Parts: sequence; C-alpha cells; structure tokens
Amino acid sequence: MPNPTAAMLVIGDEILSGRTRDANMHHLAGKLTECGIDLKEVRVVSDDPRAIEAAVKELAGRFDHVFTSGGIGPTHDDITADCIARAFGDHIDIRDDARNLLAAHYAAKGQEFNEARQRMARIPDRATLIENPVSAAPGFTLENVNVMAGVPSVFKAMVDSVLPGLTGGAPLQSRSIRIERGEGEIAGPLGKLAADYADLGFGSYPFIEHGQFGANVVIRGTDAARLNAAARALFQLFPEAK
Repeated sequence: MPNPTAAMLVIGDEILSGRTRDANMHHLAGKLTECGIDLKEVRVVSDDPRAIEAAVKELAGRFDHVFTSGGIGPTHDDITADCIARAFGDHIDIRDDARNLLAAHYAAKGQEFNEARQRMARIPDRATLIENPVSAAPGFTLENVNVMAGVPSVFKAMVDSVLPGLTGGAPLQSRSIRIERGEGEIAGPLGKLAADYADLGFGSYPFIEHGQFGANVVIRGTDAARLNAAARALFQLFPEAK
C-alpha cells in the first residue's frame, strides 16, 4: 500500500514579502517522513480570503492530510479560522471549550482575557481542538485539514499533538552518494539506473568545490533492500563514488 499523502499551506503576507522566513515546512517535512506520510506539495498564499479558501478546498481534495500554518492569532488579519470554516460550509464562533482553555490560561498568568484574545477561541462547530501546550490557544482539525499556528515553537508543539493520531506508512529512507563528476557526465547512466529502479526516487544535487564539479546523488525509498541494491549498482557505474 502506498503511504498516505500530505500537503502544507503556509498563510501570510509576511512570508511572501520576505519579512519572515518560514521554518515550519522544514520541521513538518522531517516529522512526516519519520512517520511514513509523504509530503507532496507546499503552497504559500497571502492573507486573502478567496485565495485561502480556494487553496484549502483544492489541497483537501487531492491529499489525505493538509496542514496549515499562520493566521489563527488575535489580530484583525488572523483570518484563517474563518476561511477554513467557509471552505467546508461550517459555522464558526467562540466555542466554550476553547474559551475555557484560554480563560484559565490568562487567569493563571494574571492577564486580562480581553476581546482580542477571545478571538483565538473562534472554532468551527465540527472541528476538534489541537492541543497547544506552549500558549494554550488551540489549533483545530476540520475534516482532513489541520489548522495550526505560524509561530515555530507553537507549530512544532501542535504537530506533536496531531501526528500520534494519524495513520502513517513505511518511513522514508535515503542513501546519499558523492560523485566527483559533473552532472552532464553522470546524467545518462544515472537516468538508466533510475529507470531500472522506478520504485525509488533519485535526486542529483550538484556542487563545485575547489573548481571541481560534482554531485551528491540521493536515493530515496521505503524498502531498505532495494535502496542498498540501487546504491551498489551506482557504485558499479561510478567506482570512485563515496
């Protein structure tokens, strides 16, 4: 059986403007690889309701799981929760379970649970909450979409809350082999080898060191025996590889 598939939707003008560097995709990709869920697509959209809704609908229809980051905070431009609700035709408002979590959190800190903070308790009716042990404000899962914060520490905590409940497949493994020849020289034999091992993924990543062209060839797959066989075949083609 093929592994479940996933997509990530990164939401926020600050990412597209270059003001903020996204770190969440790298973290999510590694975690999904560990549990055997294949991340197939990552998309970045602006804080535009129509763009968010359209992207969510499309990705949710194409992949087993969708993970979003960004736009569920207390400010006026945090619109993700409302967009997700509209995308799935669900009603959204302040929910008692989320409000109680936040009220207790701010009471323990001696801070006012003001109107802005109450916005973070707006959750679609059919959604289930995603635990946030960092700052209490929950994410949520609606159908196959997991809606999470953009702050990296909170995003990581929410990923840890969600993944144990998902069914994964075989973890992806890889072999990396360094060949000190230019890609133009190795492309033909490498292409034939990739065709012989069509069940595996082959990537060639070029480099230049001290004026010498080379490539790191990475072979990926879920079957260790097949990976080892492909690696041996690659060493036979390029005995100097390491």
